[in-house]
Amino acid sequence: MSEVNRGSRTGGWTRFVTARPRLSLLVALVITALAVFAGSGVGDRMGSGGWEDPAASSTYATKALEREFPASQPNLLLLVDAGDKGVDDPAVAAEARRLTERLAAEDGVVGVGSYWQTRAPALRAEDGGEALIAARIVGTEKEAGETLERIAPEFRGTQGSLDVSVGGPVAVRHEMQAIIQEDLLRAELIALPVTLVLLVMVFGSAIAALLPLGIGIVAILGTNAVLRGITEITDVSVFAQNLTTALGLGLAVDYALFIVRRFREELAEGVEVRDAVGITLRTAGRTVLFSALTVAVSLAAMMVFPQYFLRSFAYAGIAVVLLAAAAALILLPAALMLLGHRVNSLDLRRLFGKGRKKSIPGDGTADGPADGTSGGWGRTAALVMRRAPLFAVATATGLVLLGLPFLGVKFGTADDRQLPSSAEARVVQEDIRSGFPGSPGGGLEVLGEGGATAAEYADYRDRVAALPDVLRVEGPVVSGDHAYFTVLPRGEAVDQDTQRLVRELRAEPAAFDTSVTGTAAVLVDSKDAIGDRLPLAAGIIVVVTLLLVFLLTGSVLIPIQAVALNALSLTAMFGAVVWVFQDGHLSGFLGFTPTGDIETTLPVLMFCVAFGLSMDYGVFLISRIKEEYDRSGDHERSVIFGLQRTGGLITAAAVILAVVMVAIGTSRVTNTMMLGLGIALAVVMDAMVVRSLLVPAVMKLTGRATWWAPGPLRRFHDRFGVSEGGSHPAAVAGATDSAGGAGGAVSRAGERDKIGV
Repeated sequence: MSEVNRGSRTGGWTRFVTARPRLSLLVALVITALAVFAGSGVGDRMGSGGWEDPAASSTYATKALEREFPASQPNLLLLVDAGDKGVDDPAVAAEARRLTERLAAEDGVVGVGSYWQTRAPALRAEDGGEALIAARIVGTEKEAGETLERIAPEFRGTQGSLDVSVGGPVAVRHEMQAIIQEDLLRAELIALPVTLVLLVMVFGSAIAALLPLGIGIVAILGTNAVLRGITEITDVSVFAQNLTTALGLGLAVDYALFIVRRFREELAEGVEVRDAVGITLRTAGRTVLFSALTVAVSLAAMMVFPQYFLRSFAYAGIAVVLLAAAAALILLPAALMLLGHRVNSLDLRRLFGKGRKKSIPGDGTADGPADGTSGGWGRTAALVMRRAPLFAVATATGLVLLGLPFLGVKFGTADDRQLPSSAEARVVQEDIRSGFPGSPGGGLEVLGEGGATAAEYADYRDRVAALPDVLRVEGPVVSGDHAYFTVLPRGEAVDQDTQRLVRELRAEPAAFDTSVTGTAAVLVDSKDAIGDRLPLAAGIIVVVTLLLVFLLTGSVLIPIQAVALNALSLTAMFGAVVWVFQDGHLSGFLGFTPTGDIETTLPVLMFCVAFGLSMDYGVFLISRIKEEYDRSGDHERSVIFGLQRTGGLITAAAVILAVVMVAIGTSRVTNTMMLGLGIALAVVMDAMVVRSLLVPAVMKLTGRATWWAPGPLRRFHDRFGVSEGGSHPAAVAGATDSAGGAGGAVSRAGERDKIGV
């Protein structure tokens, strides 16, 4: 960057954000207060499902059965414990029938049936001490939850001589939703003070440390208001609130660290406050904008999937990323204008080391030479580049080995075992799973439509019963032109044999139209929907990321490297997910119950989030390398300089984000624990292994060809691309002479810099 008149050019954006800083902050305060009001109660309006494809055959069959045969789709189960008397005792039976009648009289409850009415063996425990009352609560997830809250206290606990517990899918979802909200509040109470302490350690200044926290709070509250509005239009998963908190704090810290560090760097070099803000926006501000776009694109890719569980994370993620970037590019510069040199006030490090030499925190340059190529991170980069083949091969091999357990992944569906072992809904389901005959919850329902004769129904039942994976077939239950059969599989609810049985049932010919639902059928349809749309989602992420990184760098190779290395950085996360959460290693230490599979949508979610965050760090590093390369034309020096200037910054941001994700990972719900701990691992591996070892090694191996682009693409970049640097044209001209053809894009850096921000 030229030492001459660096801050003399003030673009339109700089003038906009610095013209009336007090007014900008006042407006932001008012908007944030409104967001608190608008977003209040958003968690109560969210659902805890969303794993099914709404257009799938199983979803159609479920809705049709709910409409035509409410008793076939019970979502509420009352587990009645008769004690020593047994469920067949006359007094117990009389009390249980009265309880059944009371439940049937409740508004919003249909299809009530019990063992004492039907004498169905599946509703009686094998030891005769417990039996079930089954019913269906109608309405949306929210309406069903409200009905459960109203009636559960009336039926739970001691009822005469009976002891009653409340379970079933609606109770599992409701309890999961409540636990997630409680855990999220606890995670915020953990993450906020720890984040503040870490920021003080990074910045030294307590004033500077409060700025990222403020940006994060604005982003979180604003996103809650956005999600509250979206719940008026469509379903939103309660799990999305976890992403809002994690990304709101994490990205706010990333963006604010980058901007505040650059602002303090300019002040330290004697630049006036307004000019320092302008330079910061032209450099770090552009990088933040591109970073936000890459993260938003990764999260937006989840919109192509039909499951509202995944789409919810896209809603929350896009909103929080854009709000964090907007706050960092509008509110933060306004605050820096007002603070000026006071941004360095309250340097708490003086409490621990008097007379310590001042440096720019977060860049790792303490006591290092002014050229920014020495110091801890600079020496690391130089060492890696001297042994580039060794570091490249060893690091890549290690990451691949860490990811090998994912080759054995088995996909399943979430159930009550996501809940802590003490949760009432889980206790009920565990009692049913271990004490009742058959495969409770694992049955498949076959809906028949169009009408048929008794002989045709009987013929179909006999052919289905002869299938090798079928234990027995119950039914048909007929109502007009509709009928349904219950098919009990020999295997577990969602194992491979039962999933194969779903496809066999759908292929079985019949004299009437058939559709299949049940837990395994929903899983099969969900896997098919994800498999069909996964190439499109991956294509969107890759193509848009390649384009954005090319617009930032003007290089063909760097975008390809960025995508490949980012994907490689996620291998440890996916390997750990299978090794820990599927296979059960560390389950005792972490306090969860392994189910032997991974919920189908979670790997997609974790990939999109972790890939976006990896690109976030990648853009920070690449942009600073590119800035130095535009200035000097020296490839190796630029890589060392870039890592020296951003290595500490990226590591600090990653540690803080990992702390937030680990706080999320303390959840008592297994999927949330997996999400938090998995992404924390991915972030740490990306920042401390990929960015510090693999990137400089690969860039050394590719040499100055790293910056090559064919003529048409160079001209495209000259016209539409942007550059972070504020390089002086004379410096760039000198760099052009030394860089040769590989630096073709460099020669026009001065012209690109005329695009004011």
